[in-house]
Amino acid sequence: MNKIIVGFDFSTGSANAVDLTIDIANKWQSDIRLVYVKKEGEDETPLREEIERRNAGVAHLLKGIKLEYVIREGKVSEQLAAQAEEDEALMIVVGTHGMSGFETNWIGKNTYRTITESPVPVLSVREDFDFRKDLENIVIPLDSTTETRQKVPFATRMAKTFGSTIHLLGLYTSDSKDIKGLVNGYVEQVEKYLDKYDVKHTTKYVDAKKNLTVTTLEYADKINADLIVIMTEQEKALTSWLIGNYAQQMLHLSKHPILSIRPEQIGSQSR
Repeated sequence: MNKIIVGFDFSTGSANAVDLTIDIANKWQSDIRLVYVKKEGEDETPLREEIERRNAGVAHLLKGIKLEYVIREGKVSEQLAAQAEEDEALMIVVGTHGMSGFETNWIGKNTYRTITESPVPVLSVREDFDFRKDLENIVIPLDSTTETRQKVPFATRMAKTFGSTIHLLGLYTSDSKDIKGLVNGYVEQVEKYLDKYDVKHTTKYVDAKKNLTVTTLEYADKINADLIVIMTEQEKALTSWLIGNYAQQMLHLSKHPILSIRPEQIGSQSR
């Protein structure tokens, strides 16, 4: 049974990530591995006692699955990635804190590094996200890069699991007819894929020359999105970049959960 890995640091964000993971894992019938990465020389005894106490508190929510934990030592991103590889995990779930307090807990400041090093998709969720809301609306931004479609199979699995509607967002980063033609073609291919798997979907095309992140988030806000699925390698708009690349900007600015997939992870999405 493939596991779902959860990064845990006793913060509210990581505790919420555990709750969300339980919901997903119950539906996928996947065991959960909670991972705490301790500092060098940190006493494990109180850590284990507190983790076991918390796990016991949510045991009644588990439906035929196991919630286990492991304490590792080293760099957080490396240890989460290593555990995911050892467990042949389906994905990693981490809690984040957004722009304010981004450095408060180790999960928050290590989220992007985890995404870039992880062998599997990473789901990052803000601690202030309303976890009581059903996962109804999933946004998939599509640009003119070949890799942009690789996130679709995993997003489709999420949509099938929760009965979600996928909102395809075609991003025009140029007025070039060739660029727009590529985007149109990729969107049409994804529409056919979603039709094949009987997934509800909508389509919208937008001008994203100014900033991909802002354009994506404005649309996500408009439809009250519950998840945005991105590739870590995304086409660059021509002007007005804010901080870092697309994935970094999304993690800093999005109030919506972000599912990040690296192009080379395409093989793992079919497990």
